[in-house]
Amino acid sequence: MSKIVIVYHSGYGHTAAVAKAVARGAAGVADTTAQLVSVDDIAKHWADLDEADAIIFGSPTYMGGVSAPFKSFMDASAKVWFVQGWKDKLAAGFTHSGSQNGDKFNTVTQLFTFAKQHGMIWAGLGLMPGNNTSKGSNSDLNRLGGFSGALTQSNNDQGAEAIPASDLKTAEALGARVAAVALRLAREQESVAA
Repeated sequence: MSKIVIVYHSGYGHTAAVAKAVARGAAGVADTTAQLVSVDDIAKHWADLDEADAIIFGSPTYMGGVSAPFKSFMDASAKVWFVQGWKDKLAAGFTHSGSQNGDKFNTVTQLFTFAKQHGMIWAGLGLMPGNNTSKGSNSDLNRLGGFSGALTQSNNDQGAEAIPASDLKTAEALGARVAAVALRLAREQESVAA
């Protein structure tokens, strides 16, 4: 059994919708449980992160980086960092913004750097970019062309219900990939120990 924790911040509900999609993807893999943890409730969930086989980080992109509440969570993890408590756990990330670009790559890079400082093993999206040929469309998976993590977008003047289905499916694909890799790593560790 593999445990995946999705820790995220959502200012207006969009990133929460994406986090739920990531959790659906992870939970859809046999022998996997997925747990959502909002950074607003992190004080109650440090043990869940410690027990996780993989942690997927999610933040909206605000002003070209993670949101202030997510950054507060990052800073609060210093005690874990000091003892390398998440070392060798699998990590991944996702972000959402109103702009198709919006400097989302900076946010994913910030999540990646955070995970690497904790000694974690980063898993990228693992999908080829969509919507990048004359035959492509906004319905393609990975329509925003991210490799490092799942990138999602919806208009600023609409709620989470306006997130394109393809973006939510892309987020599900990230969750499923992380769950599959976590199980594979667990099997490899079991065979080495045997």
